[in-house]
Amino acid sequence: MQIRRLTYLDSHKIKKLISYLCNDENDKLAKSIMEEPFGFINAMLPLPLKFKSESYILINQNEILGLITTARTPGNPYKINITRLIFKENLYEVAKQLVEFVIQKLGGKGATSFTVTIDECHDELFNLFINGCGFRQCASEILWKIDKPIPQKSNLKWRYAQNSDSKNISELYNSELINIYKPSLERHEKEFQESFFCGFNDYYKIRYIIEENAKLLGYFSITTTDNLNYIFDITTNSGYNFEYDDIINVMLCEVARKKRAFYPLIKQKTYTKNAENFEKYLKSKNYTPIQTQQILVKDFYKPIKQESSNWNVFILGENQITTN
Repeated sequence: MQIRRLTYLDSHKIKKLISYLCNDENDKLAKSIMEEPFGFINAMLPLPLKFKSESYILINQNEILGLITTARTPGNPYKINITRLIFKENLYEVAKQLVEFVIQKLGGKGATSFTVTIDECHDELFNLFINGCGFRQCASEILWKIDKPIPQKSNLKWRYAQNSDSKNISELYNSELINIYKPSLERHEKEFQESFFCGFNDYYKIRYIIEENAKLLGYFSITTTDNLNYIFDITTNSGYNFEYDDIINVMLCEVARKKRAFYPLIKQKTYTKNAENFEKYLKSKNYTPIQTQQILVKDFYKPIKQESSNWNVFILGENQITTN
């Protein structure tokens, strides 16, 4: 068996592997393969300079048995997200080899944290990452569907977020995390900035802020990967009362200006201080929870220079990152 980077020459082989997938997944993977000339350049770059996702395949006797795709976290290249894992039915050992391969390869280049988000109903995949690859269950997110969105004008005062707002946004986001989740889920300010190579991203994202007297009170964003399903993400200061209707209506109107038909999905982050109150609001609006996603994390521990032979000092995960 051999694991190597996916190339344009693999396009005819990959069609067999993804023949059982829906059209959207076929289109996304086909687009990824067509961007391979840029992928070759991207593969040669160190982690801080990579600008697009990377895919690797496991081959046995000229047959592709599995594929894995990774993407660095925008603004923090040392946090790696596993975004796609495809393998033939029941070949979980193939999937494990692919996961272990990217952890070893990218870890050798300086990656310190790997994250994967999976549907909680995928018990076998959950077991693969937890028991097979050493990931740990960190937190969860729930997607709620607005069945019949009716955009209405809102009086909420907001503006588009700028890169110069990223420090304040990160401070707000991190302050609203429940303490036990902070070591794994805290985010750097550059993770809230639009990168120079944003045009190569596999998604489109727009950010907004709510402020009063130059104080940031709230942050929300709209993300889509297919221009059909739009994820609404809201972070607000738990010390203030907000009308979620106003915030959601702003986002509905923003999408409706460009799209006549779309499916809005609201993300509930169960690891924030406002999670319970936000859930009560979502239930009161009769929104439908359609998916619970588990966030699984694998962190590297790296020894640092010891001042005393009697102590072993370690830096955990993102804390050792100084380049950002």
